[in-house]
Amino acid sequence: MSATKRLHELGQSIWLDNITRDLLNSGTLQRYIEQLSVTGLTSNPTIFDQALKKSAAYDDAIRAGVRAGRTGEDLFFDLALDDLGRAADLFRPAYERSGGVDGFVSLEVSPLLAYDTASTLRVARELHARAARPNLHIKIPGTKEGLPAIEEATFAGVPVNVTLLFSPEQYVAAAEAWLRGVERRIAAGLDPDVRSVASVFISRWDVAVAAQVPGDLKNQLGNAIAGRTYAASRALQGSQRWLRAQNAGARPQRLLWASTGTKDPSAPDTLYVTPLAAPYTVNTMPEGTLLAFADHGDVGAPMAADGGDADEVIARHVRAGVDVDALARRLQEDGAKAFVKSWNELLEGIGRKAGAAGAAP
Repeated sequence: MSATKRLHELGQSIWLDNITRDLLNSGTLQRYIEQLSVTGLTSNPTIFDQALKKSAAYDDAIRAGVRAGRTGEDLFFDLALDDLGRAADLFRPAYERSGGVDGFVSLEVSPLLAYDTASTLRVARELHARAARPNLHIKIPGTKEGLPAIEEATFAGVPVNVTLLFSPEQYVAAAEAWLRGVERRIAAGLDPDVRSVASVFISRWDVAVAAQVPGDLKNQLGNAIAGRTYAASRALQGSQRWLRAQNAGARPQRLLWASTGTKDPSAPDTLYVTPLAAPYTVNTMPEGTLLAFADHGDVGAPMAADGGDADEVIARHVRAGVDVDALARRLQEDGAKAFVKSWNELLEGIGRKAGAAGAAP
């Protein structure tokens, strides 16, 4: 049995952290579904920007959009919804088999709306309606400013992928925002079954402290943060508050491990896969990590519900001078800025292609 199949049978969903029109047109995504147990995918502005830069597969659609008067964000969302709609259809069997737990794709709202809850909610609802797929998450950052939009989108019945989480504290704040939306639906007599994942970024921790910690602590902090976050998730899902919501028909929000590609070339290429195996979670992998794990990955025991040695490993980093709380804040702030940068580059790239299409005879 393949490593990806064993991971799937352990109870963790394998999602692909990539989407391109070439992946769809070539049948590669379908092959990953059939052969590598892939049951969903995530996207972000950087992924779409790279797809547009590296492929001519979008050129005809861009020319058609320009002729129809589409520009900027409108043109981008036309392209993205086309790709993600096709992908969502490929994952629809996984969605149906799992009773709506698995089989999702994700689309991000504009990060330029980060401080505007009303506009974020409006766009989230519009994009989900346009996609017309039940298995599409709308990505909203779990920043302090994003929390009200997460609650409101959940109350509106929009499935949310909460992104840009880096610590247990940030995860709990986002999970509670989602839960407030669920509880408001229960109070209003609405269906509380609004699916969500909470995306916790892993590898950036180790990149951030690589020059600060001694050699015996290299590449350990990210997985330790994941362990502590997993323990926080298990505690929340065992709380009386959550059990009351579940009793009314809600389903738990799943943890999703993001940024799981190994950044250190001297470290194992499955560094953020094997230690993060846990039932009812998701690991969204870059394509290279997925293929590496399929080739030589190992599936051991699942993560300990109490986080295992996570607290001890984090304490060792603190003794080495790492301010974990301050670093979590900085990583989230830097991540938000990087998303804005990628978004602007994406729109500039679309603008250049659209301009070239408009100038073409």
